[in-house]
Amino acid sequence: MSREIVKAKLDVVFKKLFTSDDEVLKAFIGDILDIPTGNIKKIEVLNPNILPAAIDGKQSQLDLKMNVDDKIVNVEIQLQNKGDYQDRAVYYWSKLYSEQLKKGELYVELKKTITINILDFNLFTETDSPYSSFSLLENNRHELLTDKCSINFFELEKVEARVDKSNRKQLWLQLLNAETEEELTMLKETGVPEIEKAVVILHQMSADEEMQEIARLREKAILDEASAKDYYRRTALAEGREKGRAEGRAEGRAEERARATAKLRAMGMTEEQIQEFLK
Repeated sequence: MSREIVKAKLDVVFKKLFTSDDEVLKAFIGDILDIPTGNIKKIEVLNPNILPAAIDGKQSQLDLKMNVDDKIVNVEIQLQNKGDYQDRAVYYWSKLYSEQLKKGELYVELKKTITINILDFNLFTETDSPYSSFSLLENNRHELLTDKCSINFFELEKVEARVDKSNRKQLWLQLLNAETEEELTMLKETGVPEIEKAVVILHQMSADEEMQEIARLREKAILDEASAKDYYRRTALAEGREKGRAEGRAEGRAEERARATAKLRAMGMTEEQIQEFLK
């Protein structure tokens, strides 16, 4: 029987995993963004803590914000498609970019801002690739307006199951997708040191009763939120249909009354007689 593991794509687990070991975090950021790990000199995690309020869903900001070699990098895990994610992603990028400047500072001091959006659903239907990266380009010449904007998406449902140790970007996404002990074992057997270390950390977290409870409560909060939204959506639809039927019945009665009024007028009845007749 497989041992139950905590899922790395659950935001509380993800944040704990990648703030537990600097080398694992550096390898993840380098591989996911195609930056040679040796070129990353310093990573400073700007929001390392998991606040208690975040566990039960009262606070949703469980992203991982970093300063990577004087660049702002933000990683967000999203498990549910709420229908507006493209706009949400651009909005969060713009906030990260604009919030850097303090009063009196110059625009030239703005740092390159990179967002990594890891999605447990399909967002882009016209491609089978799990990787999509956006920047600011001129529409016809494809000239780059600025290199300070990078918005990246990784769709977990499109990630292949086959393990290829030469594809480190895919290995990290497979690690996030892993839900069984067997999947973690296959990843550990690739011999990639940082992946092996990440699997060990996940094993330790899975054996930690407190972490298990945190993960359980967080997953429950996410499911409860989804169920509540689905309930309100279905209720609103039902109310809308009933309102439509009521309006349809009222409209039908009004049309029937208008036809009867026209016939009675044609018969020579006065308006008073018609009103009395139709009571």
